[in-house]
Amino acid sequence: MKISFVVPAYNEEAYIDKCLLSILAEIKNQALDAEIIVVNNNSADRTREIAASYAGVKVVDEPQKGLTKARQAGYLAASGELIANVDADNVLPTGWTKKVLAEFTENNNLVALSGPYVYYDLSWLVNLEVKIFYLIAYSTYIFDRYLLGKGGMLQGGNFVIRRSVLQQINGFNTQISFYGEDTEIARRLQKVGRVKFTFFLPMFSSGRRLSKEGVLVSGAKYGINYLWILLFKKPFSKTSTDIRYN
Repeated sequence: MKISFVVPAYNEEAYIDKCLLSILAEIKNQALDAEIIVVNNNSADRTREIAASYAGVKVVDEPQKGLTKARQAGYLAASGELIANVDADNVLPTGWTKKVLAEFTENNNLVALSGPYVYYDLSWLVNLEVKIFYLIAYSTYIFDRYLLGKGGMLQGGNFVIRRSVLQQINGFNTQISFYGEDTEIARRLQKVGRVKFTFFLPMFSSGRRLSKEGVLVSGAKYGINYLWILLFKKPFSKTSTDIRYN
């Protein structure tokens, strides 16, 4: 199966190199049929220039700022059977795609696959706190999914969706700017097929938001928006703060 890596990027000149190098290394090491699409989301820095300097990387410009708008633009430009949504401050672990392809090959009913973040620039203690948060979130997801019949669990920036299913559900909800975008699409996807979250598909990511806001504040924001999407089909938070380290 061909994989299209879609990387939304807004003013990510400090991180985009590391992200793209990890994807290119994975493509080479696993001998993948793959493409990389960087969506330049109205950046005012060197993000576009850096991304375009890599051979084989396609840059798509989305002038309307917003994470879901960037994801949608990347998906529409993609040709792969699988759409891998990877944020610009992420780093792929070696063998990440091997696990992805195995999961989708073995289960035809699987429509989306996701895993947790491991924050490469935060302490082991913060990562332990984050793991506890994931366990609570996963327990909530199990209750919602199997007892209430609602929702699914995806980690934004570390999830893969079948392109055919994205077409079926009309892509991403571009009315959502940031918080709850992964929960919202998981909610729609689980009506079509299986949405799987596994702790065996970790993704390295920058913890800049957690470092700036604090684990408890960030966790509370994500938690309340997760519940709001499930209960009211819309996020609680209408806006988000751009956090960029140069």
